[in-house]
Amino acid sequence: MKPVKNIGVIGAGSWGTTLADLLAKKNYSVTLWVYEEDLAERMASSRVNDLYLPGFTLSENLSVTSALTEAVQGRDLLLLVSPSQVMRKVLQQAGPHIGGETLIVSASKGIENDSLQPMAEVITECLGADRGRRLVFLSGPSFAREVAAGMPTAVVAASADARAAAIVQEVFSTPYFRIYTNDDVIGVELGGALKNVVALAAGVSDGLGFGYNTRAALITRGLAEMTRMGVALGAHPGTFAGLAGMGDLVLTCTGDLSRNRTVGMELGRGHTLEEILGNMNMVAEGVKTTLSAYQLAQKIGVDVPITEQMYRILYQNKDPRQAVSDLMLRELKAEAV
Repeated sequence: MKPVKNIGVIGAGSWGTTLADLLAKKNYSVTLWVYEEDLAERMASSRVNDLYLPGFTLSENLSVTSALTEAVQGRDLLLLVSPSQVMRKVLQQAGPHIGGETLIVSASKGIENDSLQPMAEVITECLGADRGRRLVFLSGPSFAREVAAGMPTAVVAASADARAAAIVQEVFSTPYFRIYTNDDVIGVELGGALKNVVALAAGVSDGLGFGYNTRAALITRGLAEMTRMGVALGAHPGTFAGLAGMGDLVLTCTGDLSRNRTVGMELGRGHTLEEILGNMNMVAEGVKTTLSAYQLAQKIGVDVPITEQMYRILYQNKDPRQAVSDLMLRELKAEAV
């Protein structure tokens, strides 16, 4: 793998913008692809992403474009931060322009609807099997606004290729952004995706007015669900005790900056999903991941009671209080992951 100098970033939401700016401040040549042409024009002139990351001035070293080919051609490293449900479409357009030696890094979290595939499988299908082993996945407890503000943060770079993970570790690390490496790609990916489902449930609990006891139970039993599904799909159970599992889960279930927890809170307060999403300009990945996670659990025969109740709230209009009651009144059993 050649040294990383030129980087393309696909997706200018809060996280994509934050990571692009972080890399630009390290003096890499970075080009950020912005889907919205008018936003790209504003960002180029004002140096602020007023839609997804207001209040932060972007590095002058960061280039902005609404032309996808410009962002991907000739790059040593390509960072994918598109929402998981549009990842395939973006890669189908970008694929022919991505160089064969480009190192691909994904910071997207989710399980694709319909195919029920994690992003590793989606990316491999779109870019070719020869890319699969060298893919790197960045995940962990990391609110974009806190990273943009330079607050100490630790995440994981996961890859089956130790050298690729080490390169990403070096490229992304700063005095306030610490990267650990991990070889459990499926575990890190599932941790990043499934924690959003549990965060929705934690938000519902908060919206219903329940307390810390309830939230602690949801986090703990939610982690058990995540681990069960991960192990069934070949992940290492220890991964879920780390940054991409417990770390991201606690952050997303308790932090006020969590979009998924916010959606859950509004559901608990009696608002409809359509009303809630209509008032948001950013994606809450957990909504669509809940559908994929529930269907995947049914397919592989894994018990996921919290995910099941979130599925029924989101997609069958189940009353949240009834969902909580049904969770609490299930058959009594021994604690086990």
